[in-house]
Amino acid sequence: MEQIISTFVRSIFVDNMIFAYYLGMCSFLAVSKNVKTAIGLGMAVTFILVCTLPINYMLENYVLKEGALSWLGDRFTDVNLSFLSFIIFIAVIASFTQLVEMVVERFLPALYASLGIFLPLIAVNCAIMGGALFMQQRAFINIGEATAYGLGSGIGWLVAIVGMAAVREKLAYSNVPKPLRGLGISFIVTGLMGLGFLCFSGISV
Repeated sequence: MEQIISTFVRSIFVDNMIFAYYLGMCSFLAVSKNVKTAIGLGMAVTFILVCTLPINYMLENYVLKEGALSWLGDRFTDVNLSFLSFIIFIAVIASFTQLVEMVVERFLPALYASLGIFLPLIAVNCAIMGGALFMQQRAFINIGEATAYGLGSGIGWLVAIVGMAAVREKLAYSNVPKPLRGLGISFIVTGLMGLGFLCFSGISV
């Protein structure tokens, strides 16, 4: 349990997808103009991470990596399907993205319209794929830790985009120099927020 809590907290603050690795920046910068829209996309990203990471963890450990199929018998102990991991992970992510898109379109049409193309583009969001690849790289001890990492990564991305949206709403009424308005000041603020989150890297969780 202690390891799961540590993984969860670290994935929010220390290994934040945006401010530690700058993954998912296209959606982050494009949608972070309004807090309400940012919350909607952040929750969608969190949901997809929480659902896909455990599934990809099981696929990785019971189907794809070398020796994962040993439960089928001794003949399969040397089978290595890891070369399929990239495309399998994307297929799982794309399936859940399609599900989220249909649900949002059906029940939250205003949010669906405001997110536009960036909702289906969650399927190729670097933060989502990055979560799956980090899960593969870090070799979590069980599915609980993988789920905690997915939840923490999603919450970290949500915190980042909502924080950025709140700042950009204030900047709209601020006296920003003309050459820096728009993406210019957004890049600067993102860098400053990244430096702020860098302070968490010294915390031992």
